[in-house]
Amino acid sequence: MSTKHQHYDVIRKPIITEKATMASENNAVVFEVAIGSNKPMIKEAVEALFGVKVKAVNTTITKGKSKRFRGQMGRRKDVKKAYVTLEEGNAIDVSTGL
Repeated sequence: MSTKHQHYDVIRKPIITEKATMASENNAVVFEVAIGSNKPMIKEAVEALFGVKVKAVNTTITKGKSKRFRGQMGRRKDVKKAYVTLEEGNAIDVSTGL
């Protein structure tokens, strides 16, 4: 498997929420990432895919909620988010897509 495919396995999709939009004012972008990825992997993937310099990576894991579906109890998956802060002068436009 090529390294580009590995980078796409690390970064799943950009997250566009109100909080993520507020973070973009501070030169940060939010991505949903693989649950097993770590900060150096995320930094390398973002720099390789988008051609930008990453200043810092902060991660958070949101535990999946228990939900009822057709009377059966189920559980949503856990989600890992990465708040990627970019160096000054770098930008990623997530609204256009990958």
